[in-house]
Amino acid sequence: MEDTQLSHPIIELKDIEYSYERFSTLLNGVNLSIYEGDRLHIKGANGAGKSTLFYIMLGLIWPKRGIVRLFGRECLKEKDFKETRRRIGYLFQNSDYQLFCPTVLEDVCFGLLNYGLAPKLAREKAYNTLSLLGISDLADRSPYTLSGGEKKLAAFATILVMEPEIMLLDEPLNGLDIWARKRIEGVLADFNGKAIALVSHCEAMPDGFINREVILRDGKIVSCH
Repeated sequence: MEDTQLSHPIIELKDIEYSYERFSTLLNGVNLSIYEGDRLHIKGANGAGKSTLFYIMLGLIWPKRGIVRLFGRECLKEKDFKETRRRIGYLFQNSDYQLFCPTVLEDVCFGLLNYGLAPKLAREKAYNTLSLLGISDLADRSPYTLSGGEKKLAAFATILVMEPEIMLLDEPLNGLDIWARKRIEGVLADFNGKAIALVSHCEAMPDGFINREVILRDGKIVSCH
């Protein structure tokens, strides 16, 4: 694995502060960098701000102060984030936020079509991704008829199909049975050495899967190893 000290961060947060309410500070001086090849596990209690960190990285919310750099470029306005979001795959904790089309196949095709891929090629890539996850039988199903675990796998397919350079995964293993969990773990293990940052309450990760852990507490990163 590449020595992270010799490479530039893919994502860099510097002195990030964020408050949901005027007098309630959630993040207070957070500094965090994610490098190529990183497998980063972000831990912390409920409400510590783990998902909020991801929202800030994607420009879905704006910090009160601090610097966000994506792929070496400081992001100062929506246009800056928009130009880099295609390179980042984000899995919402709630799969219903990610699935909104009439069928699973259409959901998996959506991003590809939005970026101009021909419909035939988009469907082919979507089917291949669903097959990789072992859920090709869900292609013509409505997302609203799926179980929680099936929704999680379908949502994961919508980002995997885009071949992102880094994946931000919010509770990717939550609600999965053993088979589905093993399927996702296997795909992530073969993610071609690209970066992954995940939020999860699962203490036990597959051997060799995580190379760094950070703990978020009282608005700050209190441990990084």
